[in-house]
Amino acid sequence: MENSRNSLIPSFLYSSSSLKSGFNFDQGMADQVKLTDGSSFSVAASSAVAKRGFVVQAPSEPGGIKMFSPAYYAACTAGGTLACGITHTAITPLDVVKCNMQIDPAKYKNISSGFGVLLKEQGLKGFYKGWAPTLLGYSAQGASKYGFYEYFKKTYSDIAGPEYATKYKTLIYLAGSASAEIIADVALCPFEAVKIRVQTQPGFARGLSDGLPKIIKNEGVAGLYKGLVPLWGRQIPYTMMKFASFETIVEMMYKHAIPTPKEQCSPSFQLGVSFAGGYLAGILCAVVSHPADNLVSFLNNAEGATVGDAVKKLGLWGLFTRGLPLRIIMIGSLTGVQWGIYDSFKVYVGLPTTGGAAPVAAK
Repeated sequence: MENSRNSLIPSFLYSSSSLKSGFNFDQGMADQVKLTDGSSFSVAASSAVAKRGFVVQAPSEPGGIKMFSPAYYAACTAGGTLACGITHTAITPLDVVKCNMQIDPAKYKNISSGFGVLLKEQGLKGFYKGWAPTLLGYSAQGASKYGFYEYFKKTYSDIAGPEYATKYKTLIYLAGSASAEIIADVALCPFEAVKIRVQTQPGFARGLSDGLPKIIKNEGVAGLYKGLVPLWGRQIPYTMMKFASFETIVEMMYKHAIPTPKEQCSPSFQLGVSFAGGYLAGILCAVVSHPADNLVSFLNNAEGATVGDAVKKLGLWGLFTRGLPLRIIMIGSLTGVQWGIYDSFKVYVGLPTTGGAAPVAAK
């Protein structure tokens, strides 16, 4: 359907409300409409279009990337690769301490003692164990997560139609992010399995090059994916919270806290909003996904262990609280910087930042 293919999706401010009086759609003319941010789009004004309802084209600079085109999704995929790969690799020391606190709380009692024990026993190089599987794994995950999120968000909005896409935008954020994360975790899981073994089992392997073949030799390819279901349990709620809360927080910030409309704010200001919204969303993400994060660490560290073994050893309270303060600091910062990098890349290639004022349903 023509209207379906051109339906509006939440977080983008392109709707039929942008076009009001002053255009005669029966004249068979093409008018160029200027937006407040300097971008433009063309409206084909013909009698045939007038009869079925006009089409709003996605704005883009001349020679730039057209919204929702293959190049657009490729750009989002590239931005996601940078956002997740760089940030997760940068916080490898925090991740090493967190994983060891989850696996051996008697030895790694808290954050400060965890860093002290690791430094004493393994030196500075111990803080960067597992950096290679972290870089490759989370780059692959970020590419799938952000690229497929944009794709599913647009697809589900088209299915719902402009009115329902606006009315139930939060459900679309949730469904789009969950669908994207299912795919992203399949890409991440093998690297996550190697990373945790390298970080928590001294002597297991030096890194990805010898750790990956060792797991395959001992446990087969299935050994790389035994943590997939707990990983889904951790990452899907995390990502749903990450994207839905970010979109909502940014919308509320522009609606209630920032007096200037988004399209009139400078790119640097918009990127600051992206970081702030991402940090707040990250705190919520950490709390929601922490029990599953403990399960993933436990199962990947103990060969043949089950979820029941983890619950028995850690206890329900331990599942929800062990390592949580450090993870809040880590995930809050991580998510804020990720959104900053992702939206910076989008601005760099000429695309709008993510989130903003609530869209207006097309009439």
